[in-house]
Amino acid sequence: MYDKISKFLRIFFMCHCRAERSFFYKGRQFPVCARCTGELIGMIFAIPIVFKIKDLSWLYIILLSLPLIIDGFIQLLTKYESNNFKRVVTGFLFGIAFIFILLKFHYFAVEIALKIVSIIQPDNPALEKYENFLK
Repeated sequence: MYDKISKFLRIFFMCHCRAERSFFYKGRQFPVCARCTGELIGMIFAIPIVFKIKDLSWLYIILLSLPLIIDGFIQLLTKYESNNFKRVVTGFLFGIAFIFILLKFHYFAVEIALKIVSIIQPDNPALEKYENFLK
């Protein structure tokens, strides 16, 4: 079971799984690196927040994402080597932002679907119900 979950997480996060950038527990490497571990924890943490805060502005999403982007690019473009604490924190913040990005895309897709349905079936009674959902 552990191996199946590990394989899924590596594929889902497209993780490099480098040992020097990963956490270990009882001698076993985590299935994903420190940054991806932070992202996963951030996503899990954000799910209950979504029920309280239905929508987060793009400004806050960008601010939550910036630490990961800055840390990742500085590490990529220079000889600077981040540490696992910074990676997990920046991943955590991005994980929260990622859930709200997915939510924004979901709302956008529902809005487009409603417009298409309103063109095809303008008298559909379900339209009003879903239009109220988006407000």
